[in-house]
Amino acid sequence: MAEFKKIGVVGAGNMGSGIVQKLAQEGFAVVMHDVTSEFLAGGRSRISALLNEAIERQILSSDRVQEILARIYDTTSLSELTDCDVIIEAIFEDEAAKKELFAELDRLCEPKTILATNTSSFYVTRLAAATQRADRVVGLHFFYHPAKNRLVEVIPGEKTSPATVQTAVRFSKQMAKVPILCGDRPGFVVNRFFVPWLNESVRLLESGAADIATIEAAAKKAFRIGMGPFELMNVTGVPIAYHAEATLGRELGGFYPPVARLKTQVDNGQPWDLCGTPDESKFGAVADHLYGVVFQVAGELLDEGVGTGEDTDRGAKIGLRWAVGPFELMNQIGAARAVDLAEAFCRPFDHPLAKSLAARRAAGTPWPVRVVELSVEEGVATITVNRPEALNALNEAVVEQLHAAFDEAAGRADVRGVVIAGAGKAFIAGADIKFFIDHIEAGTIPKIVAFAQRGQELLRTFETSPKPVIAKVDGLSLGGGTELALACHAIVATEKAGFGFPETGIGIYPGLGGTARTARLVGKPLAKYLVFTGQPLDAATAVTLGLATHSTASAGVDAFIRTLIAGGTLPDKYAPKPLPAGWERVEDAFSDAHVEEVLAGVAPTDDPRVQGAVKAVSRKAPLALAAANRLFDEGEGVDLTAALQLEIDGQAEIFATKDALAGLKSLGGGRPEFTGQ
Repeated sequence: MAEFKKIGVVGAGNMGSGIVQKLAQEGFAVVMHDVTSEFLAGGRSRISALLNEAIERQILSSDRVQEILARIYDTTSLSELTDCDVIIEAIFEDEAAKKELFAELDRLCEPKTILATNTSSFYVTRLAAATQRADRVVGLHFFYHPAKNRLVEVIPGEKTSPATVQTAVRFSKQMAKVPILCGDRPGFVVNRFFVPWLNESVRLLESGAADIATIEAAAKKAFRIGMGPFELMNVTGVPIAYHAEATLGRELGGFYPPVARLKTQVDNGQPWDLCGTPDESKFGAVADHLYGVVFQVAGELLDEGVGTGEDTDRGAKIGLRWAVGPFELMNQIGAARAVDLAEAFCRPFDHPLAKSLAARRAAGTPWPVRVVELSVEEGVATITVNRPEALNALNEAVVEQLHAAFDEAAGRADVRGVVIAGAGKAFIAGADIKFFIDHIEAGTIPKIVAFAQRGQELLRTFETSPKPVIAKVDGLSLGGGTELALACHAIVATEKAGFGFPETGIGIYPGLGGTARTARLVGKPLAKYLVFTGQPLDAATAVTLGLATHSTASAGVDAFIRTLIAGGTLPDKYAPKPLPAGWERVEDAFSDAHVEEVLAGVAPTDDPRVQGAVKAVSRKAPLALAAANRLFDEGEGVDLTAALQLEIDGQAEIFATKDALAGLKSLGGGRPEFTGQ
């Protein structure tokens, strides 16, 4: 964390202490400030309780928790924050109090310090005006619980500098958050459509259109969510929903002000009564009304430039845990019908239909969904797979957009090198499993084969590019993601990186070069070990084996990659490498002399690592193991192009097995039972 040596958080309440916890978990030294030692003790108690819960659930060890707590320093003195790189304000929602705090921090802090506000109600521009450093003030709106929820909205004020915005985004990513860029407008992106969704649920109740039980059930079905609007308000606090809606109402008018029934519930001081039997005959009307408000507000976000369609969907899926976002929902039900629902919603309020919705209806086409982004800075093109809610899994859209982005980047005269990266906590966690399942069940396996063929074409484009192509693996890389990285000229792995080939454990084999390239990189025996066992590798081990080419700290990975590209030609990744010390027995066990014993469940040695590997292999799909073993052997005697084609040639057969369907469907559940069929 060289760039960010010290972070301050002002406010030790639920949000502030959660932000502190997340910072400390990600390795930052953090100062937690509040006005009394009692408030600080409460914040530290909340942090300790959550961390102890993580110990009980075996997510964190006791030693790890002690390391986290040791990074947190408590203080009641703002002067302890003067040398912070970033300070996050997380006090109560009072504009005057926030401005007073910002003015004091501005006076106390060094010029380098960026001041960030976690406000969900006020304009960042107004808070920045209380300082003499408006260019270094930005909004960082976290979502509850900030130690768990990965979304953060980054909101520039009118005078926030581009450099500050870039730093805020980079800082958010180092916190293992998924940042979305928002305009400085009421509610930003997520609350702008979420809070009216709550309000309209109450309006349906107030009007007698449906009771709470019906609205709850209809909303959960329509939006594919676990909790309906009334239960959500009970969990987060009914007054919070009211005050958030009141803020939107003051600023935006129209249908935004809170309905009277919501104010009555706040005055009662009681949670909503969720009891009752849903009336399914009313589900359609309830869903249409709630769809209408969400679609209308989503359109307004585009009209006002507050957020992109992709970030709006991302905010819904990551911040609110909706299954799909507003624009994806519109595509699913049809753009024309979606606009009709928004228009019907607006009519009673005499509220104008969002211009972007009207334009989409006139175009008669679905909303475009961009899942790959291209940026160029200082001669380096960065292509980012931006599906963090799906761990950047590869699907047809991702592959096609990667093709287009790479062609554009490689064709630019000002680009000296290309970086492939993933957004969020993963690099690329394999291919989209649902895509495979859907086509197996539909009997359209040739589409899976065509997808693999297109994917291999993309990877060969990377590998044969005259410009250096580097995989920046700053998170989880599995299956197709690891295969994509192996096609690059170099893999730079950070301490957050993890590599693996899980395919044989779900009934298939690596089909994007996992047998062909891995054998050429680490040798056939170790490649078989990795593919047959699915053994995960950290960055250090991946470099030791020759799977990855470089390792560096996450905080400095971009500068490290720029230096590599500036250096010109990269070393040949396929150059022969000596066997790493300590791997001799593994290599022998998976050699031609003994690999059949391993596949039969017999360890040729008493070496613990080999015995563990044999046990792991015994849990894999036998047909997938046999196919992968054959591919390794047949691919050894041909050139890389022919070896890659062998992987394609066997796809139809392996995906037609019962084991493949059972294995693919098992993800997220228990261990599959393979029958060898």
